[in-house]
Amino acid sequence: MSAALQLPMIWGTGNAQEAWPQKSREEEVRTAAVERRQAEVSDEPDVGLAFYRKHTEKMLRRYLYASMQVGRAPSILGDPIARGWVSSRPVKTFEDAVIFVLDVERCLEKLSALDKALLSRIVLQEYTQAEAASLLGMSPRTVNSKFPQALDRLTKNLLAAGLLILPD
Repeated sequence: MSAALQLPMIWGTGNAQEAWPQKSREEEVRTAAVERRQAEVSDEPDVGLAFYRKHTEKMLRRYLYASMQVGRAPSILGDPIARGWVSSRPVKTFEDAVIFVLDVERCLEKLSALDKALLSRIVLQEYTQAEAASLLGMSPRTVNSKFPQALDRLTKNLLAAGLLILPD
């Protein structure tokens, strides 16, 4: 009994525009805004950006290094850092380092306080996710789910600013 299912063919006549009323421009704008907010609040990490999480982490470490060279603590940390890092990696110009630091800070300002705290503890201060969870008063499972989302949101901000370029 492996007969194929055959559906009847339906022919329609008339104008499809009359059947469904058109949305006004305001309704379209509202719908698009709601969809954007739902995408931002979504608990699911963006699968398309998951590959670039390591690149975003490297960009944050480069931001830490450049901000120390400029002579200021990274704004994401909030409190000053007690130790400094020594490296022989040269920066082309001081102005390039300042512009890079300011651009990354502008991207970080768009993140929530929780996202900043997670990125600061795990990426910049190099705590494990379990240690960051205890420092932030959260469960390790929550940190495990929220950290990739924070990286994806930062990746989107870096892409929008043109600091991170995805290959075609």
